[in-house]
Amino acid sequence: MTLENHSMAWGWLKLLCVTIIATLIFEHSQLDIRISELFYSNGHWLLEKGAQPYAFIFYDLPKALLILLAVYLIAVLIIKYRQPLPDAASQHRRKFDRFLPPLPIREIGYLLIIIAIVPASIATLKGVTHVSCPNDLVIFNGDLPYLNLCQNIVAATPARCFPAAHASAGFSLYGLAFLPTLKKYRYQIFTTVTVLGWTMGLYKMLFGDHFFSHTLVSMLLSLTIAYALATLFFKHSITNKTKNTDNHKNRADMKLSNTETPNI
Repeated sequence: MTLENHSMAWGWLKLLCVTIIATLIFEHSQLDIRISELFYSNGHWLLEKGAQPYAFIFYDLPKALLILLAVYLIAVLIIKYRQPLPDAASQHRRKFDRFLPPLPIREIGYLLIIIAIVPASIATLKGVTHVSCPNDLVIFNGDLPYLNLCQNIVAATPARCFPAAHASAGFSLYGLAFLPTLKKYRYQIFTTVTVLGWTMGLYKMLFGDHFFSHTLVSMLLSLTIAYALATLFFKHSITNKTKNTDNHKNRADMKLSNTETPNI
């Protein structure tokens, strides 16, 4: 395994370390308070929770679309696993296959797992951290004191706001960036998913459901999970790519050596 390949295989661990550092620095900070104060004035948040049409556009619609995407991927997996149809129906099958994504079964399975496991993992963490939402805190006319992560865990407050689960649903689409088939679109996908996730996170910040750090950690953790599972799912792809690169390099070296050999 080359040094570059080893770095790719363990990149998720570096991301996990960045996630932990970001949690320690930002989770209980003046930066969080100052940003939330931008959306809070005269005892009221900038947006009322549940106000329409914002709740539909930024909450209900994204969740519904992600659920539909998951259902679609499940249907695609079932279709791709089905037994070959008789020759008489082969032409009909080719027409139907136009509506299927040009992705291998392994990539579709990976994407489906990411879409499910990222929000589920972050929702589980919310039940462990017991971190309060801004609108629950005394400093924002709530009832709870502003405690750090460890204090909240020990106190077992009833709050469940860290990390941000709603934004994680958008960030779960980071899985698209790790599909080998879509590699050439990786940076465009990463940018689009980041904007989507932060839009969903910002919506919740506007009425005090989350601090800035809640969405930041949700983004980093989602990316870490997607990276780690991609390393597991596409390990052979990375290995084969490295072998092919080494083979091409060896052939090039041999050609260069033969070219430089003087004629006797």
